Amino acid sequence: MQRALRDIRSFLLRPKTILQGYRRSDLRPDLVAGLTIAVVLLPQAITYALVAELPPQTGLFAAIIAAVVGALWGSSAHLHTGPTNAASLLVLSTLVLAVPAGTPEYIAAAGLMAVMVGVVRLVMGIARLGVIVNFVSDSVVIGFTAGAGVLISISQLRHLLRLEIDSSPSLFSTLFNISRQLGDAHLTSLAIGLGVVLLMALLRRFRPRWPAALIAMVLTAGLAALLGPESAGLAVLGELPRRLPPLADLPLFNLSLIGRISTGALAIAAIGLVEAISIARSTAARSGQRLNSNQEFVGQGLANIAAGFFSGYTVSGSFTRTAVSFDSGGRTQLASVFSGLWILAAMLLLAPLGRFIPKAALAGVLVMTAYGMVDRKTMHRIWHSSRGDSAIMVATLLATLVLPLEFAVLAGMLVSFMRYIIKTSTPDVYPVVPDPNFQGLVRQERTLPCLQLGVMTIGGSLYFGATQHVETCIYNSLEAHPEQKYLLLRMGQVDHCDISGIHMLEAVVRTFRKRGGDVFFSGLRESVKAQMASVGFDEFIGAGHYLNSREAINHLFHNVLDPSVCIYECDRRVFAECQALPKYPYGQVRASVSLIEHQVPQWKPSETLLCLSDPELMGNPLLVDVREESEYNHGHIPHTRLIPLRKIRETGDELPKDRPVIFVCRSGRRSIRAASIMQDLGYTNVYNLKGGMLAWEAAGYPIAVE
Repeated sequence: MQRALRDIRSFLLRPKTILQGYRRSDLRPDLVAGLTIAVVLLPQAITYALVAELPPQTGLFAAIIAAVVGALWGSSAHLHTGPTNAASLLVLSTLVLAVPAGTPEYIAAAGLMAVMVGVVRLVMGIARLGVIVNFVSDSVVIGFTAGAGVLISISQLRHLLRLEIDSSPSLFSTLFNISRQLGDAHLTSLAIGLGVVLLMALLRRFRPRWPAALIAMVLTAGLAALLGPESAGLAVLGELPRRLPPLADLPLFNLSLIGRISTGALAIAAIGLVEAISIARSTAARSGQRLNSNQEFVGQGLANIAAGFFSGYTVSGSFTRTAVSFDSGGRTQLASVFSGLWILAAMLLLAPLGRFIPKAALAGVLVMTAYGMVDRKTMHRIWHSSRGDSAIMVATLLATLVLPLEFAVLAGMLVSFMRYIIKTSTPDVYPVVPDPNFQGLVRQERTLPCLQLGVMTIGGSLYFGATQHVETCIYNSLEAHPEQKYLLLRMGQVDHCDISGIHMLEAVVRTFRKRGGDVFFSGLRESVKAQMASVGFDEFIGAGHYLNSREAINHLFHNVLDPSVCIYECDRRVFAECQALPKYPYGQVRASVSLIEHQVPQWKPSETLLCLSDPELMGNPLLVDVREESEYNHGHIPHTRLIPLRKIRETGDELPKDRPVIFVCRSGRRSIRAASIMQDLGYTNVYNLKGGMLAWEAAGYPIAVE
């Protein structure tokens, strides 16, 4: 609770932090950047309000308040908050179904929606849920924005043609109504609108740094003033109010209205946050600034709440104005604050000129803006990069054109989230083998695997949604290679393992142990080890089963795998350790070595050394080394006789039955096999050197070399 209170205090005192660290040298660049942003923001605030079927002053009020509050309580030094195309279209599609457009109730509902959106974003920020935006694919934003651009272009046709058609968020309804009244089109309005489109296109092509929208609005307003709006039959914006943003009377306790617009509010809150964070991150990548997503959530939330209470409507981060802020030299959040103040000054000084601005000109500005919303370059990259992202983008775009917008956004986010769930629930699980140079492990394709050891990589978290898939992959591999008794799971990419994952691993271990084998793990992260230890998996698996990634195969080869299988039953040389092993034809020796191992008594190395020093004391035992000659020549116990395991059955009857016979190999596994064969031949006085040559060498006992 104390930490939560500290976080809230830190979030809300963000302006103090910004102002305390402000440098005087940043003032002039921020003032200039703020003015540059205001030149872009002024026409956008008016036109975006018209998209939402709201009075132009509503957009200006939102622009002033959101620019100041969003900057002071946000995290990004350049993200500009205010009216946007996408948010305006979502507001229209939600409110027009709940309240008649153009009424005072509609304006009040727009303010209420802004407050609702702000509360959602503020709560998410305070609760530190900034990570949620990572689950929404960029394809959703790109697809929705492109669809919104198409809808905005179609919706502005009625203003370009000056047709008396009710606003509708439905693409087909709008097209149908326009087609019915196409004969009533006003050609002068159409000419002005198309002229604005042409002028802006030329300016963007040859003078991209000039404020094309503002220039087009000023020129068309001057033309309308010369012609006389009434005589030319032009529909104009009308004179704007010259005052500070007033406090709105919002229906905060109208539960019926809140219920009707809540779905849209959630959709706007979600898509706006994704859009704002994406813009902030892309700019931060250029500026080198570190962002706090949760603080940005708080800034976006407070900006919407303030805009709603001060006669504005829903706002979000703007890519265009953010880019202008960065490119014009803005250094801190104060650039956005100054842009809001510049807009306030322009509103107080230039408000009467609104009566000369033709709505057809504003429609032309919006058509060009909507055209820019279709990010063809990014859509092309997505289309050629991933089928999943392409499907999400196309599905969201089509849903935006066909479904109610709030459902289209939520549907796109749901598809994105479902794709994430599917991807994480089916992590890559595949067998691996060494590469040709034995420098690393690669996916097993044509190379035959080891007869004894399967090595598999798990490429994702072992949580409840993924365990079934991982278990199926392991058992499919076991079914394809039933001779493998041992399994090494490479878990370096596993960053989480819940109780379902632990249960799955326990089932796999039991299966291999029933087959006489075992399961080992390499590359485990400390956090995963801690999770396993917390539920007792360490005790279940036993000591020595967590291996170092680089040494795992070497350890298993020398201490776990059966060398008799490697030498006599397997003709493959899979691992680097296999390369020096002698190999004998499988068919010739299998009958000699593939016998069931019996319980064989064992002698310790110390007991064996004692018999060498005083043979009569221990019954004059005979030591028989069952390794191959090349292994034997590299080092063996003095006074041992060499009989390779493959020859034990045919030469075993030469061994004495009246003396103890102690069989020796490198680790003890071949010698146990040899003693078992001798027991089948009727010998009872046979033993195994416990731990083999490895234990003998570890004890420091003498070794003879040929």
